[in-house]
Amino acid sequence: MIGYKVEKGRPYPMGASLVKDGVAFSMSSDSDNCGLILKNKTTKEIIRIPFSKEYRYGNVYSVDVKYIDPKKFFYRFYKDGKEFADPFSHLLSGNEKFGVKKDYELYSAIPDDKEFDWKDDSYPLIPFEESIVYLLHVRGFTAHSSSKVTSKGTIQGIVQKIDYLKELGVTSLELMPSYEFEEYTKPESVTINSPEDFNRDFSKVNYWGFKEGFYFAPKASYCATKDPVNEYKEFVRTLHKNNLEIIMQFYFPDWIEEYKIYEILRFWKINYHIDGFHLKGNKIPFSFIAKDPVFGDTKLFYDYVPENEIYDAAFVPKAKNLCNYSDAFMYQMRKVLKGDEDTLKDLIYFTRFSPEKSAVVNFITNYYGFTLNDLVSYDRKHNDDNGEKNADGCDYNFSWNCGIEGKTKKASIVKLRKRMMKNALFLVFSSKGVPLIFAGDEICNSQNGNNNPYCQDNSISYINWNLNEDSKEMLEFTKSLIEFRKKNLSSILNREFSMLDRSGTGFPDLSYHSDEAWKADLATYNRHLGIMYSDVSKDTGKITLYYLAYNFYWKDITFSLPYLPKEAKWDLIFNTGNTEKTAVKKEEASNGEKFEIESRSCAVFKVEFDKSILKTKNK
Repeated sequence: MIGYKVEKGRPYPMGASLVKDGVAFSMSSDSDNCGLILKNKTTKEIIRIPFSKEYRYGNVYSVDVKYIDPKKFFYRFYKDGKEFADPFSHLLSGNEKFGVKKDYELYSAIPDDKEFDWKDDSYPLIPFEESIVYLLHVRGFTAHSSSKVTSKGTIQGIVQKIDYLKELGVTSLELMPSYEFEEYTKPESVTINSPEDFNRDFSKVNYWGFKEGFYFAPKASYCATKDPVNEYKEFVRTLHKNNLEIIMQFYFPDWIEEYKIYEILRFWKINYHIDGFHLKGNKIPFSFIAKDPVFGDTKLFYDYVPENEIYDAAFVPKAKNLCNYSDAFMYQMRKVLKGDEDTLKDLIYFTRFSPEKSAVVNFITNYYGFTLNDLVSYDRKHNDDNGEKNADGCDYNFSWNCGIEGKTKKASIVKLRKRMMKNALFLVFSSKGVPLIFAGDEICNSQNGNNNPYCQDNSISYINWNLNEDSKEMLEFTKSLIEFRKKNLSSILNREFSMLDRSGTGFPDLSYHSDEAWKADLATYNRHLGIMYSDVSKDTGKITLYYLAYNFYWKDITFSLPYLPKEAKWDLIFNTGNTEKTAVKKEEASNGEKFEIESRSCAVFKVEFDKSILKTKNK
């Protein structure tokens, strides 16, 4: 390569960036023995450019390499004899196919300076109280042969499922790591237990992607074209056009510097128009990130939001953008679901819990642990395929197989499992927090009892889109449940409840009930509860009451609906059990008479009436 010239550069930005007549390179190093490697794409010629002290700013080496065509070169850095791809790469070469064991090194590509045309793109900015989050693995979402998309296992596969997602009713897609990472890693040490172990390949595919990655680059194997940068931007723009948000998961091991985490998030926010981030790691500078005005309208999910570190005591944000993302709801509601003793207090707490200055996301399944179908089909994990003798994964799932371990055709078990799955989703969508669905749960997807398929790049982790009658029923139920929440509960659950009759209607904004109206029996042996919400329209004065009946007992339970004015009638509008069995005659319901809720099922009653008829209330 004749004619290039090396000049002193500037220490920012890190990595490679275009400058006049060439490319600027910056790398972090505390060693004097480091430099740049350029590889010509056509001639394979390799040039090594050592970094001297004159190019050093603190622990950053920066050079401008003039008179080279950036389209013709890849680059790598070296330090103390070790070569590596630039951790600040915007694009990588050599990792275009997922799960292929590579016998060559990754190179960084020099980014194109062509400005992407975002056209009229705008952030959907969907409030938390209106958000329905859908968590998916980019590859697993459409990699199965049944997905009926042309670009399986890619972000284009997601695009081809947009109509499905909109019809389902979700608003925000949470993507497991979709930045660049290498799939295969070999363990640093291996225990040899048998002669056969000498010939075993102990390397595993990192299907989930929770490892240190090339955080500035979109994952090439998740893209259908040879231009991942622009394809990912087009992907985001298309989601926004369809009023769908994108929440990216980022996992940072403890050794990733805090300044880099901050730079990564800013980069994706500004360059890719990302709507939110779910941050995973033990040393996330969350408070610092949350205070940056750039992220003022960005959804930020973390295990715990330290409100006292972020906001002044008297300050309450006009719109929440921070969200607590923990397992508390999941494990406690699983106990409620299967009918454990002394769980009604947890049901009350988690159906109304919401911090003052941040939101909370509620889910009963996630990528770690059982799918919803497996939660009601297995008592214990079945992770043998992971090659760790079933020792990996969580041992405490709080699941119940409904009487038979694994798949069965026994009609009574199948019927019970469907009802349990419906109850599980009802718990999520009738609670105050932001509902989250794990992709595939709405169509009874199974991982065959594997609760930790981190290394399963196959049908175990892929969503099977071949729907049987049970899957279709579950899908329609989920759609109706989401619609029910949006139309009925979202505005009510967004409020702070006082449990007082502040509107003068005779009905408090929130009240609890059991066998008798207005009397909640929270005895440890009880597994049923009634929750009633009262809403008064400021414009019309119309009163709306919702009575949610939860029965997690294995027998039918008799409830009493609260009395109403004579002209008002309770209507059964939602039910997870047998509709015909649970239905109540309107004249009986209006008089506050007893009614039965089927074993292990939930129901919702609704009534609307004008405030002027309150004087006719039954006694």
